[in-house]
Amino acid sequence: MQAEIRHDWTTEEIQALFDLPFNDLLFKAQSVHRQHFNPNEVQVSTLLSIKTGACPEDCKYCPQSARYDTGLHKEKLMEVQKVLETAKLAKQNGSTRFCMGAAWRNPKDRDIPYIVEMIKGVREMGMETCMTLGMLTREQAITLQQAGLDYYNHNLDTSQEFYGDIITTRTFQDRLDTLENVRASGMKVCSGGIVGMGEESKDRAGLLKSLANLEQHPDSVPINMLVRVEGTPFADLEDFDHFEFVRTIAVARILMPKSHVRLSAGRTEMNEQMQAMCFFAGANSIFYGEKLLTTENPEANTDMQLFAKLGIQPEKRQGYSDEVTEQAISEAVAESQQTPQFYNAAV
Repeated sequence: MQAEIRHDWTTEEIQALFDLPFNDLLFKAQSVHRQHFNPNEVQVSTLLSIKTGACPEDCKYCPQSARYDTGLHKEKLMEVQKVLETAKLAKQNGSTRFCMGAAWRNPKDRDIPYIVEMIKGVREMGMETCMTLGMLTREQAITLQQAGLDYYNHNLDTSQEFYGDIITTRTFQDRLDTLENVRASGMKVCSGGIVGMGEESKDRAGLLKSLANLEQHPDSVPINMLVRVEGTPFADLEDFDHFEFVRTIAVARILMPKSHVRLSAGRTEMNEQMQAMCFFAGANSIFYGEKLLTTENPEANTDMQLFAKLGIQPEKRQGYSDEVTEQAISEAVAESQQTPQFYNAAV
């Protein structure tokens, strides 16, 4: 029997999933996952910061906020050609989706023509496109969709109840409004959150409830583990429990059976075994490459070697080229057979 697609989850139901014995929860999540996805495929994306730093928002986790001294070098919007050169390299390294992020509260109309050129250029390479630019008006969303943008990312970050402890410069409703504008334009929605920001279990349940009870589930749900950056208010928070992170992945998979659940920021703090457990719990999308906007990420070749160990293949996307991806995984398999590799991370 296929998992029911629901949009009416209660907090109590979601908390009950979190409270299941660990093995029972993972078995349930893997069972749901196999109903809708190939369990041995993972979608691969690359993320590039196209405009770095000087953001006016006060998100307490973010090194790009102008309110915090994190030593980040501020940069203006990248030239279109430089963005396309990076996208070409990402494709050569096996990425099937190219994501571009700008540290803005919202894009200005003067920036839109350059953004449109970037979208069209990446699409011409045969890759999917994704952007995260802050809040969008309905008109801006339509313009980006008409340019060919496949996905727009705008995370809810945390529960509505805990939200005010994280951000004060925009409201939870502002985020929901942007998601509505994106969906109404015809683009696919990418929306998730961050765990490990000092929230309680009920807030993780609340975040997933807000996502799962949207009129249409997000097509992609990134689950980020907080990356603590010196200079931000969250630099000294305690380590987040890794089992609780895996539980969050599993519950997201159960609540949103057809969504891609992305194992996102924080992977440098996860060893191979933890990442494998996340894939078993239903994660089937990653960012790879050396950086996620401004924070470290495992190198692409390391990811491909892990895929080889697990028997995972990068997901093939209908209508998009994937021959380079197949070559990258084949090379990683060959290399892993020749030389022992050790993942440079500690739990």
